[in-house]
Amino acid sequence: MIDLQVASAATHSIDCIWRGPAALGESPLWDHRSGRLYWIDSLAHRIWFRCEVSGEIASWEQPGVVGSIGLCKGGGLVAAIDNMVGLVDAETGVFTAMGDPVPLPEGARLNDGKVDRAGRFWCGSMNARFDAAIAELYRFDTDLAWQKMDSGFVVSNGIAFSPDDRFLYFSDSRSDRSFLYDFDLTRGTIARRRPFVDTGAYDGRIDGAAVDRDGNYWAALFDGWAVGCFDPEGRLTRRIALPVRCPTMCTWGGTEFDRLYVTSATFLMDPEESAAQPLSGGLFEITGLGTIGLPEPEFGAEGSGAGHAP
Repeated sequence: MIDLQVASAATHSIDCIWRGPAALGESPLWDHRSGRLYWIDSLAHRIWFRCEVSGEIASWEQPGVVGSIGLCKGGGLVAAIDNMVGLVDAETGVFTAMGDPVPLPEGARLNDGKVDRAGRFWCGSMNARFDAAIAELYRFDTDLAWQKMDSGFVVSNGIAFSPDDRFLYFSDSRSDRSFLYDFDLTRGTIARRRPFVDTGAYDGRIDGAAVDRDGNYWAALFDGWAVGCFDPEGRLTRRIALPVRCPTMCTWGGTEFDRLYVTSATFLMDPEESAAQPLSGGLFEITGLGTIGLPEPEFGAEGSGAGHAP
């Protein structure tokens, strides 16, 4: 193992802004239009949000396991729930399915997802039993049609796009593999899958991730007590230690996109470990990292308005 305590010029601070606990906190998402920070508790079937101005925290129950969420044109969210993608109204939280369900194998569901800058929703599936590579990577287009893009995974995670839209990042977190694809934004295609991060060189495996304005890949290191920052060549440049063993995903947010929000999980912990890590399942805000992120794109289906957040 390499030494993960990589020196940094920036002085950062970490605050737990919601203690939960979530069973499986995931998919933090900053909505720059409304000043809301969204996140999910997948296994509890809930979408949570926190208003930046009022400090209000509330949640909406959903009809199934929530894999991921993204912004949607016209307001509201696009969400992957079980084997469906749909719209979540920003006023009521009601989920309305779009298009057809994905014909997933038994024991699979949709998981990590991100919207690209052409308005498509990229979403991977996962094998909930973790016992076979039956998961796939899909593209959900603005005409509400599904396209299978790659296959042979256990748990799809780590989806992110480089700022210049030349690359798509992806991880199979259960087999501990990290990949890079060539990405064509105009055509919506990927090619030349190859290894990205040497995941055997550090503690933890890449879960959810986000890219900063300079093209660095920030990934939650599940089982690794940290968030790792990897440069465009896949080299670890920073490791931000966290007080929880299982961080799950990160995103950039705040009015200046200078805050890194990180979700975490408790579903693998026994009562003794939960007691030793009282902030597990919480939502964290990291400031002072010396870099900023980019606004998340919006899913662009025709007539996709789901209601505006106040």
